[in-house]
Amino acid sequence: MSYQTSADLLDPFRALARSMADALPHLAPGHIEDGGEGPTWLRSFWAGCQLFARSGMSHKRPSFDIHTVPVGNREVPVTEEALLRTPFATLLHFRKPIEAVQPKVLLVAPMSGHFATLLRATVKTLLPEHDVYLTDWHNARDVPVDHGRFGLDEYVEHLIAFLEEIGPAHVIAVCQPCVQTLAAVSVMAAEKNRAQPRSMTLMAGPIDTRINPGKVNELACSQTIDWFERHLISDVPYRYAGARRKVYPGFVQLAAFMSMNMERHVSAHRDLFHSLAMGDWKKADTIKAFYDEYLSVSDLPAEFYLETVRSVFQEHALPRGTMTYKGKPVNPAAIRRTAMLTVEGERDDICPVGQTVAAHDLLPGLKPYMKRHHLQPGAGHYGVFSGKRWEGQVFPLVREFIRAND
Repeated sequence: MSYQTSADLLDPFRALARSMADALPHLAPGHIEDGGEGPTWLRSFWAGCQLFARSGMSHKRPSFDIHTVPVGNREVPVTEEALLRTPFATLLHFRKPIEAVQPKVLLVAPMSGHFATLLRATVKTLLPEHDVYLTDWHNARDVPVDHGRFGLDEYVEHLIAFLEEIGPAHVIAVCQPCVQTLAAVSVMAAEKNRAQPRSMTLMAGPIDTRINPGKVNELACSQTIDWFERHLISDVPYRYAGARRKVYPGFVQLAAFMSMNMERHVSAHRDLFHSLAMGDWKKADTIKAFYDEYLSVSDLPAEFYLETVRSVFQEHALPRGTMTYKGKPVNPAAIRRTAMLTVEGERDDICPVGQTVAAHDLLPGLKPYMKRHHLQPGAGHYGVFSGKRWEGQVFPLVREFIRAND
């Protein structure tokens, strides 16, 4: 509530700063947006207005903004199709009007305070050669309480339903949902579900957080679950559709992530101010594009957040063999048909090296030639699924792995 109150109080001032930033180029033509040499104080004031206007967070999902992709030697249009919708998520299909049959890929986005558009670059790289589907998780503050709870079981249930809707496919999980994805495939294997994926790629996910624990692990284990529930869980305000639903606010998660690299974020905004004041629009646009996405936050259902902290980070349920799904044990050893690739980043400070590759020890029933691991040199957490290293080094390995098992 205090966050909402402060946001409401600051919104008029941000709107004023935005209006001034929009008006100054017209009041002082030739001195602002065209890169002119104008008075330093005027350019600096304009840049300051821009930064203050952008200081708030957004709680609406940004657009994927993918309209065409190259397929072969031509550009083809891309349309977003809601293939299946529940109160908590949409199975989004990036449809392309082509005759060629491409491998179906379900990209599992994290439910971690950001929207699925955080994987925009991942989707864009996959699209030319794959038929891409995505778990587009909804903002929990917009889900009425009448739709009930959403915890780890419901997450796994969604993944199974989505894979059944798509048919035999390949699944790629990024970060947090690696645990739920491995659990879903384990359940499907145990039940001999015909929609078992042909391959799964687990990228920078916390399969076994006992290994090489980092700052995220330390934070999750620093307090009891009761403490997290008392201090970090809030009720959705009455103005939203999900009023009275208990959530872990996205802005809290964002603050936690930013605190891990505060110097980097301060430096980035200092660079943005300097770029705007000096007329370096290309650099300014790059920084703004990143933070437009990064500062778009989504609330998490309280059940999912608390169960993730307890099961994944405190009890290590999956690697210890104590994880359950709807009351029944989750047994990764049942997986025999789904090939597995794990990917880690050498410099990952969110999911450190060793935590994802641990998945291989949980699948004794999978033949050795169906397992593969890749450690990406020089990559941090986001570099595993976005940026030059993803496009030039990680993706080619993922593509060949999918082809080999399609």
